[in-house]
Amino acid sequence: MRQRTIAKEFRLTGMGLHTGRTVTVAVRPAPPDFGIAFRRTDRFNIVTLKALAREVSETKRGTTLGAGRHSVATIEHLMSALHGSGVDNVLVELDGGEVPILDGSARPWLMELTRVGTVEQDAERHEYCFEESVRFEHKPTGSLYEVEPAERFSVDCVIDFPGSVIGRQSSRLDSMDCYGSEIAPCRTFVFLHEIEPLLHLNLIKGGSLDNALVFVNKELGSRQLRRLERTFHKDASQFRVHDGVLNTTDPYFPNEPSRHKLLDFIGDVRLVGMPLKGHFTIYKPGHRANVAFGMYLMDYIERRSAGADKSQA
Repeated sequence: MRQRTIAKEFRLTGMGLHTGRTVTVAVRPAPPDFGIAFRRTDRFNIVTLKALAREVSETKRGTTLGAGRHSVATIEHLMSALHGSGVDNVLVELDGGEVPILDGSARPWLMELTRVGTVEQDAERHEYCFEESVRFEHKPTGSLYEVEPAERFSVDCVIDFPGSVIGRQSSRLDSMDCYGSEIAPCRTFVFLHEIEPLLHLNLIKGGSLDNALVFVNKELGSRQLRRLERTFHKDASQFRVHDGVLNTTDPYFPNEPSRHKLLDFIGDVRLVGMPLKGHFTIYKPGHRANVAFGMYLMDYIERRSAGADKSQA
């Protein structure tokens, strides 16, 4: 397999989920062995941030590369689309600190990647094929990751929110051929009781009922309705709860939350720095655990590669 980049540049403009600021993103072709990197053009001293797990500084409600004034937040949906499209080399430039949330899924990014297309480059693709089982437990979150040798990348995902309307859900990606139709459209989600604390943390300024599924565990009271009016700037009469979902649209899939967690994982695991071949079984994934798993895999692959080099010598 050869490395691939996009055939030409494309741009998308939207609002950041947490900052609420409008940001324009330009995704540009990059040469072989460049990898995936992010660069903010609104800073005087421009810094290029490689999309690697070791460069992640924050995982609260999203994945953030870099730190301080040069950080780039909420990269996971774009990273997921790049992974799903088989892109190895691109430079992502943006005039703000957060990748736009758009419709809350990876589909807008995937649509643009499909529109411009990809081109093969004159360099061999760097992939890692697992030859043995790997197991990683992230004890702080109770997340579990297992990898078995396989000829292609595939994932089984289980999420578990006991005592909630979501409960336990599972989803599956058999191959990247199914990514565009079964995973990319799935939107981010949040519980209603989580919204106000996030607002107090100065987050989700760009959230709306159009780019997130909001799950409700209890019937809405008058006080909650008034708070929703203030949060989303809509009249209380517009709010409805159907099958535990507060939204103006229905979920695309009965297990959309699990599929979205799988979408996030596809983006976060690409921070290992290369495509991976193996069957992944993931339990209760989240950005914090995904990135920790990614760093574990980077160390694991480096150790294995170093051992192979010594045996060949």
